[in-house]
Amino acid sequence: MAAVTSRATAKAGNGIGSRTRIINAAKTNMTQVELDALCNYLTAGDVEGTNDAHTITGISVLTESGVFTGGTTDAVQIAIQGTGVCTVASNFGTGSTGITTTLIAEFID
Repeated sequence: MAAVTSRATAKAGNGIGSRTRIINAAKTNMTQVELDALCNYLTAGDVEGTNDAHTITGISVLTESGVFTGGTTDAVQIAIQGTGVCTVASNFGTGSTGITTTLIAEFID
C-alpha cells in the first residue's frame, strides 16, 4: 500500500484532457433539431479564434429523470474538450437561434 507523505500538494487541474469546459445550453422547449444543430456547431467550429472546433465528451440533462425530451427540456449541459476558444453567448450557433450558452466550469491541466 502506498503511503501518503507530507510533501503531497493539491492543485487545480484535471485528468480528463488539456482543457475541458462544461457549458449550459438553455432555451425554452428546446427541440432535438436545435440540440443537434448546437452540437454540430460545437464540433465544427465557426470563426477561428472566436468559436473553434471542440470535441463533445458528454451531454447531460440535470433534471429529475435525466432525460432530454424534445420540445419540453429547457437546459442541457455539455462537456467539451479543446484548446481553442469557445465564446458562450445568446443565440449561440448556426441554426440554433434562441439557445443561450453559459460557462458552468472550466478545467485546465
